[in-house]
Amino acid sequence: MPWVEKIRSYFGSHIAMDLGTANTLIYTKETGIVLDEPSVVALNSKNGGAVLAVGKKAKEMYGRTPESIKTIRPMKDGVIADFDVTNAMIKYFVRSVVPNSLFGQPTMMVCVPSGITSVEMKAVIDSSRQCGAGKVYLIEEPMAAAIGSRLPIQEVSGSMVIDIGGGTTEVAMISQFAISYSESLRMAGDAMDECIQRYVRREFGLGIGAFEAERIKIEVGSAWPMSEPLEAEVTGIDSATGMPRVVTLTDSMIRDALDSPVSAIVEAIRLALSKSSPELASDIRKRGIVLAGGGSLLKGLGARLHYETGLPIYRAKDPLKAIVKGTGYVLDHLSDLKKVCLN
Repeated sequence: MPWVEKIRSYFGSHIAMDLGTANTLIYTKETGIVLDEPSVVALNSKNGGAVLAVGKKAKEMYGRTPESIKTIRPMKDGVIADFDVTNAMIKYFVRSVVPNSLFGQPTMMVCVPSGITSVEMKAVIDSSRQCGAGKVYLIEEPMAAAIGSRLPIQEVSGSMVIDIGGGTTEVAMISQFAISYSESLRMAGDAMDECIQRYVRREFGLGIGAFEAERIKIEVGSAWPMSEPLEAEVTGIDSATGMPRVVTLTDSMIRDALDSPVSAIVEAIRLALSKSSPELASDIRKRGIVLAGGGSLLKGLGARLHYETGLPIYRAKDPLKAIVKGTGYVLDHLSDLKKVCLN
């Protein structure tokens, strides 16, 4: 039967997962990217923490539900913060891709931050196995980002990639299938959203939610002065009156709010360059730096990094999907690329 063979083919091959702080993406060899959902879970505390919604539906519920329903993000700084909820989320996502577990166990590859601890690594592996995976492989995010961005990691000459996700910023230099130096900074998209929240509270006495801050970042956030001014309205709760109020934010305001996390990324790049050999530094000066991850979409970031480092800055063709594409590519060519895996 064709549908049976289709399901068998999923389990007979591989599942690659970008288990991100902000979003989770899943790739299969047969179909490519089959899932792209927010890493968000809605729980009902009155029913023993039963899962009500996962992904987009859960994100839509954020801030709009009674106290008995909690909407949480179980990933923090690129690693598992709540094992049970993360496990439920992964199960939901995998089953939505492969709905029947009677046909075998898939091989799964999951990308993780380069600064992950052994305890955090074990949590990822255990969670993946509990959702039905057979063999589990891990790959560091900057390596996956470099492969997904089609950098020549096999060459002796070095390449430099910066993956700016939701929880972490990964700065890495790669040559001959290995990371020669990496810097994992637990400051990325989420930290930017928090800075916007603090700025609006401090300057306007207005409390706004994390997803509203994310929207403002996407619409008017920047790391470098814009050629044309941008504005966006935001609605929040006035801290003095407790009533809803609307204020207008400009790109200049949000640029000020984001200066701290952007400066931290700049310093991480400078540190990586200072720790590299003269030969690697020469390669990077010729080839430049490639940006990947959702945070690389911040307006003017390339211009700011070029100004700070003097190096050419490029953005991956598909920065939001570069990591999961790289993870999937390694899993599809595991016999040739097993050397880039952590286990």
